[in-house]
Amino acid sequence: MNVKSRHHLRSDEVDAIESALADELGVELDADSFEKVEFEDSDWDVVLVDGEPHVLYVDEDPFLTVQGANVYPPQQHVITVDAGAVSFVSDGADVMRPGITEADPDIEADDLVVINEESHGKFLAIGRAKTDGDDMVGDSGKVVESIHHVGDDLFEFSV
Repeated sequence: MNVKSRHHLRSDEVDAIESALADELGVELDADSFEKVEFEDSDWDVVLVDGEPHVLYVDEDPFLTVQGANVYPPQQHVITVDAGAVSFVSDGADVMRPGITEADPDIEADDLVVINEESHGKFLAIGRAKTDGDDMVGDSGKVVESIHHVGDDLFEFSV
């Protein structure tokens, strides 16, 4: 991914990001600089937080990247998967009910969510919920559409 431009965000833009992440994920960013990055060869809208790609925009909404979630662990909108689902989720597969061990009951269909693995507590992916959190654990069906995951172009991006 080639950087087309970088610019520092205004304080009102930073406030909007911080408020959205606090409301949606229960996360408080502790950072000195926020820079928006535009790419020549990608549609990702990314914000570098202290120089690291920790925030991305999904349909105009700021949300943590996988790297951001591992630095600022979310307290809300978290879905936990078992060891059997890790390789699939890490490869960008959508999340299926049988792999889910726990889901935040406050999740509503179409919410952005963070996928966590139960063994080590690492975050693996960002996705969009297809159903409510209290309906995610079960025997069959796709419940989260993957948006960004470990190993994709954004995850591999470094400044």
